[in-house]
Amino acid sequence: MDLNEAGRELRRLRQELERHNHLYYVRDAPELSDAEYDQMFRLLNDIEARFPNLVTPDSPSQRVGSTPASQFAQVRHRTPMLSLQNAMNEDEVRAFDERIRRFLGRTEEIEYVIEPKFDGLSAELVYENGVLSVGATRGDGTTGEDVTANLRTIRAIPLRLAAPAEPADLFGPPPVPPLLEVRGEVYMPVAGFQQLNQQREARGEAVFANPRNAAAGGLRQLDSRISAARPLHFFAYATGAVDGLELSSQWGLLAALRKLGFPVTDLARRVKGIEAVIREYRRLGDLRESLPFEIDGTVVKVDSFADQRKLGEVSRSPRWAIAFKFPPRREVTRVLRIVEQVGRTGVLTPVAELQPVKVAGVMVARATLHNEDELRRKDVRAGDLVEVQRAGDVIPEVVRVRLDSRSPDSTPYSMVTVCPSCHGPVVREEGETARRCVNSSCPAQLREHLIHFGSKRAMDIEHLGDRLADQLVERGLVKDVADVFSLRFEDVASLDRMAARSARNLLDAIESSKTRPLARLLTALGIRHVGDVLAHALASRFMTMQAIEAAATTSIIEEVGDPLAEVDDVGPVVARCIRDWFGTEANRSLLRRLEIAGLCMTHQKGEVEADPRFAGKVFVFTGTLSTMTREAAQAMVLARGGKAAGSVSGKTDFVVSGIDAGSKLDKARDLGVTVLTEDEFREMVA
Repeated sequence: MDLNEAGRELRRLRQELERHNHLYYVRDAPELSDAEYDQMFRLLNDIEARFPNLVTPDSPSQRVGSTPASQFAQVRHRTPMLSLQNAMNEDEVRAFDERIRRFLGRTEEIEYVIEPKFDGLSAELVYENGVLSVGATRGDGTTGEDVTANLRTIRAIPLRLAAPAEPADLFGPPPVPPLLEVRGEVYMPVAGFQQLNQQREARGEAVFANPRNAAAGGLRQLDSRISAARPLHFFAYATGAVDGLELSSQWGLLAALRKLGFPVTDLARRVKGIEAVIREYRRLGDLRESLPFEIDGTVVKVDSFADQRKLGEVSRSPRWAIAFKFPPRREVTRVLRIVEQVGRTGVLTPVAELQPVKVAGVMVARATLHNEDELRRKDVRAGDLVEVQRAGDVIPEVVRVRLDSRSPDSTPYSMVTVCPSCHGPVVREEGETARRCVNSSCPAQLREHLIHFGSKRAMDIEHLGDRLADQLVERGLVKDVADVFSLRFEDVASLDRMAARSARNLLDAIESSKTRPLARLLTALGIRHVGDVLAHALASRFMTMQAIEAAATTSIIEEVGDPLAEVDDVGPVVARCIRDWFGTEANRSLLRRLEIAGLCMTHQKGEVEADPRFAGKVFVFTGTLSTMTREAAQAMVLARGGKAAGSVSGKTDFVVSGIDAGSKLDKARDLGVTVLTEDEFREMVA
């Protein structure tokens, strides 16, 4: 076979394979058996192996994934990918319709398109002259991540726009536009999700909580070969920038996308009037459990593009569309008993232990009751039948009790008066909803405190995690965090699953942690309300642990002006927590022992390099950063003399926007605060 013959055969094979991909993954109407398809695919691979110069980006062979990337590049969307406002009930969606008609000056009913709201990850596909060139995540709506290699592995996505006409369609597909940005949802079908979890469980790997998490994880793999192995799918529902394709309505757009070869849901409907929208919403709600993919509501869009342009947008959301959400899924189960869980700060949280029940695809056996006031309000008791939901589809919680099925001899639950872990005293301070164990040596608190102390944001002691903390506490090797620095090799080597090499690595990590800056130690101590940002502010202001201790204890003993109040973000409540911690003899003794162990108690001058672009400026970070953690970014700001805050206010100078930025970005724009992309922030740091 010469070069010309190979080129002709490859063009034929690519067209045929993509046609069969479309029939199988989009139309659900395969014409070939798996064996016949595999034979054709092997022939394609054989010819491309012999003539590598003839491999093209739109070849089906490029769907198998490629070697790992070091990181995702950033992609700026030509037109923003807007987020939708939510309607949680029928009254709110009727109010949406009233706003639409009032804005347009209409009395007649509006024509809407109602589509399922897929529970996956938004993505944009950019086609240039009909060939997929770039694929990106939504990101913050303005800038996303380049996941082209991963999107190519999804067989439902056409690599080239050359879709065959549907059987009864005399007109065929519309002409291929020079530029077409198609937007849609990457999701994982329920059956594929279940199979993936079974495979992971068999390999001893952690299973995914739900299809959405599995889809998001599959799309954001640096190794696209992993993405190729995940059962990802795609539905198209919108466009961004378009050149050469004239459309007048959302309904027409869906039809055009289908003809161009994109998978488009058959569940979409065009209806007239908001009451028809509500009827369709109820219909989709009834179908929800039987669908082969997850949806969490519907999307209602004004059909006419002319009307959409008149309506425009507000903030980062279009006026002409709204997400009409389904209520959270609820299941009924029985409370076996109520227990109280002790956290790192000593807070006791009542938890209902339940007869296991599957809620929104996740098996739930425990549900939070939040605090004593909430427990009393709901009056949850052992033996009750209760309705359980996953708040935000994440945290299991008890919604209400089925009082009609309560046993007549049932008795209210009373919160404990002693800690269930150490049997020490439990108090509830005035103005707080939480009961708290005040014993600083409480084993339950110690376990959580150890994990926090060794975490990356604190002392960053590698290997000091949940399992090790459990063993150290259970065997009595550690009574407080200072004991970590007295551990001997023979103590560590005797622990379960701890070979000699692992024991040495742990001890080396503990030794290395002694050089962590003062701010990291302050974070590690677990003082209430003192996170890494405030810890750095305290270290910068007082320079030594001794000076911080003096400031805290002087304000108690001599009742002079509180020097802690001079630190930004230290209000009366935070100052009281700092004073309480340093005012406790056991904590001061702990500090002496940590100092003797050789930990850094001084803020090093080199930690802050004043930079006029940062000095005194307040930075707020929102969304997920792709090239660094938020903590690392905050540390960069602090190291240059700037300040990092958790919320946006009139004092904020910069907001750095990452992927899936939320309300902080909206507030920044409302207040006129300068918004930086991650790339712009990195340039500023450099």
